[in-house]
Amino acid sequence: MERLLVKNIGRLATPLGRTARNGPRQGEIQVLQNAWVLIEEGIISKVGEGAPPQLPVEIVLDAGGRLVTPGLVDAHTHLVFGGWRQNELGLKLHGVPYLDILAQGGGILSTVMSTRAAAQHQLEEKARRALDEMLSFGTTTCEAKSGYGLSTSEECKQLRAIRKLHRDHPIDLVATFLGAHALPKEYQGHRKEYLHLLCEEMIPAVAKEGLAEFCDVFCETGVFTAEEAREILLCGKRYGLRPKIHADEIDPIGGSQVAGEVGAISAEHLIVCPPEGIASMARGGTVACLLPATSFYLGASFAPARELVAAKVPVALATDFNPGSCPCLNMQLVMNLGCLKYRLTPEEVLTAVTLNGAAAVGRADRIGSIEPGKLGDLVLWEAEDLDYLCYRLGSNLVHTVVKRGKLYTNRLG
Repeated sequence: MERLLVKNIGRLATPLGRTARNGPRQGEIQVLQNAWVLIEEGIISKVGEGAPPQLPVEIVLDAGGRLVTPGLVDAHTHLVFGGWRQNELGLKLHGVPYLDILAQGGGILSTVMSTRAAAQHQLEEKARRALDEMLSFGTTTCEAKSGYGLSTSEECKQLRAIRKLHRDHPIDLVATFLGAHALPKEYQGHRKEYLHLLCEEMIPAVAKEGLAEFCDVFCETGVFTAEEAREILLCGKRYGLRPKIHADEIDPIGGSQVAGEVGAISAEHLIVCPPEGIASMARGGTVACLLPATSFYLGASFAPARELVAAKVPVALATDFNPGSCPCLNMQLVMNLGCLKYRLTPEEVLTAVTLNGAAAVGRADRIGSIEPGKLGDLVLWEAEDLDYLCYRLGSNLVHTVVKRGKLYTNRLG
């Protein structure tokens, strides 16, 4: 049996539990002083304070008095795509709205063209480099959506790339089918036909091959309506794909209400989420997955995080890494923005990027906290405490990442 002992931890900070934490409980974390963690065969077996147990171990990692937290969970990314969209920066600087860029054939549709033109191995190599960078920033689990294929074969190509990366890369990937990301050019003026393709061909094909766990919809003005989102998500549920939804990013057209009604595991963005949407998510047990780096990049307002916490909706934070509206894969920046723009406390932010992020991807029973029985996913930080981690801006504070009991020294710092 391979054992790893992480000792001499100055402070170990972690939420506890196997489900999402909401309301005041989101800010309740455990802090151990002079702590240690024993990981056996990639699984945490014991956690404690003071002198570690006298056991034969293959690897001893001296934390040197550093802060240790669970590995970060990035619960919303568009990891696999062809090309970039730096050409849109000038349009954004001149105030061209995102939906106008999309209507002109840019935005998502531009990335669709690049993704369709790329071979699967090219998509994998590009995404692998992004995953290496994510790992260096402390991310140990990452949700990855399709949505840049918009045909059965191309969506499956993206999802197969995600499956291959999950098998080959240290970061664990969780796949989400997002065929309802936009209406492709070849279906302009044929909306009903594309909805039929989604429900009668794409979703069954994805489910048959076991390529995704979740089904997502971009519910937004000019994209998919709330009624269309409901239809697609309920179809996905019939095929065993749990619902997620992009909701209330630009206009409040009912996406957050649909999230609660269909029992979505998460609703994402929520920049302009109305009170009735918050109430629906609270009733439906939906995690609010907020994406502050997207608001920052687009110069948009920020989601009502404090109102969501007050309504006892669990809040997770993620990057939304994508080539257009948020080319950011740094969860540390997300943590900074969670404090500075959402006014969440460092303790609430820690829960949002670990346990609640894990709950948003159906993994809270196995990751997201440092306690026996969970995967040995930890981050050692160049920080004394959680306040310092959330206070520092623009530096990579990772010292070492532990993923399933394996050590990865920071490659950037």
